[in-house]
Amino acid sequence: MSVSILLASYNGEAYIEQQIQSIFEQSFQDWSLTISDDGSTDRTIELVEPLKGKSPNTITLKDGPKQGFVSNFLSLACSSELNTDYYAFCDQDDIWLPGKLQRAVDWLKSVPDESPALYCSRTRLINENGQACGLSPLFPRPPSFQNALVQSIAGGNSMVFNRAARELLQLGGANAEVPSHDWWSYLLVTSFGGQVFYDTEPSLLYRQHDNNEVGANRSLWARALRVQMLLQGRFYQYSEANLAALEPLKERMDEEHSSLLEQFKVVHSAPLMKRLRSFLQGGFYRQTPGENLMLAVAVLLNKI
Repeated sequence: MSVSILLASYNGEAYIEQQIQSIFEQSFQDWSLTISDDGSTDRTIELVEPLKGKSPNTITLKDGPKQGFVSNFLSLACSSELNTDYYAFCDQDDIWLPGKLQRAVDWLKSVPDESPALYCSRTRLINENGQACGLSPLFPRPPSFQNALVQSIAGGNSMVFNRAARELLQLGGANAEVPSHDWWSYLLVTSFGGQVFYDTEPSLLYRQHDNNEVGANRSLWARALRVQMLLQGRFYQYSEANLAALEPLKERMDEEHSSLLEQFKVVHSAPLMKRLRSFLQGGFYRQTPGENLMLAVAVLLNKI
């Protein structure tokens, strides 16, 4: 059982050595690492090159599409040059805990090969200096398409998926115009009836700094900013993009999931009473009571 690690880099000189060292220290060792660099202007490439000779595993450095992090990750996931049993997204500034890959592979092996499967987990948060600063939110409700249509369940840095899930990403295409690669992965796997496992035990140290503080989904500032984004229509734009990307794939979905997609399109754009009826019938939900209150407000204001 082999894993392709998909690392998207851009000006990552501050932490990329730590990230790669934590990959070297994995208890599961049947992996290869592909680093897609999006045109770094700092010492990222200079620091990575010597590391290629410090592991018996294959480490490949390639040029990225230079169209942002989403395109960079999707280009890796869709690359015909990679052909392994499993695939793992990897950020450039985190630290993987030693058992991360092993835990993911152990669960993925329990899923039939033909069923799309996605492993993800909670994370331990650290600051720029590597000091602990808490945990990512604990999501208590089960993963599902009804959840995925309104929320991503985990960061891509925790995600490991099987070949069947990777084929869905290829079906969606490297040029899918979506808000994030992790949310898109969750949407694809659940929309085709695949399995998602949310591990409540953290699998990595997720570094918090100016570029990803909101992504941690934890601080009061992040919550306030999400409310602001809601009122400004940002979530509506995210839904618009996700729906447009899912639409060409609808005919391949089963009746249950294509029907849910149609119901959510009503929630997204119909008059108020139709929105509310479809929202209740579809059973769409976020992971916590506070987030569900925000979701209900978004439906009322036509902001989702």
